[in-house]
Amino acid sequence: MIKLLGLFLILVAFTSCKSEQEKRTELLANNYVKYIDSLINGGSDAAAAKWDEIEKDFDKKTDELNIEVDKLEDKSMLDRIINTSTVKYETFKKEVVEKKSLLDAKDIKLIRNKDLFGIDYIKNDTKFEWVNKDNILDVYTQFVTTVSANKNKYSREDWDEIKMQYEALDSRKNTVEKEGLTSGDNMKIAGLKLKFAPMYQLNRIAAKNEENANAKN
Repeated sequence: MIKLLGLFLILVAFTSCKSEQEKRTELLANNYVKYIDSLINGGSDAAAAKWDEIEKDFDKKTDELNIEVDKLEDKSMLDRIINTSTVKYETFKKEVVEKKSLLDAKDIKLIRNKDLFGIDYIKNDTKFEWVNKDNILDVYTQFVTTVSANKNKYSREDWDEIKMQYEALDSRKNTVEKEGLTSGDNMKIAGLKLKFAPMYQLNRIAAKNEENANAKN
């Protein structure tokens, strides 16, 4: 009798736990559906202006939801609901990406920074999370090569913004070093940094002097 009571209590606890899991997953699924509907209702113009942020948020919500759905025994009904909203999102995404491409094409600073750091650069990026031990040398190489080729074209303001982005990349390098950056790549990056430093100093001064001269005329 005691053993049966023990099994019953375990079964009740399991059932209760499963029920709570179902409730949690359904809540996340409902929030997912509402989130996508709110994006679509907000319009593609508004979404295009902050699409990088939206994609990160969407990926986070999708990962959280998938983790909870995978814990369910029967997920067929929720899968249908989620997949319907996901299809709506992907259709909306195509429209937004087209508009974002047009906006980016007109964004001079973004074009400049993509030239400096590569096509993976994200607008107003200060973290460079896409830079890793495998591509960081290429990023530094492209940066220094591009700066060298265009150093006479940059204004004093350009140089200040370039330096700020460069320091953000350096900050990312500190993290990447701990993630397995090879000593060989590290030495090559050090050489590139030595090349950039005097280039920045001399050309920023020249750009500032030119700016002051133009202001007097």
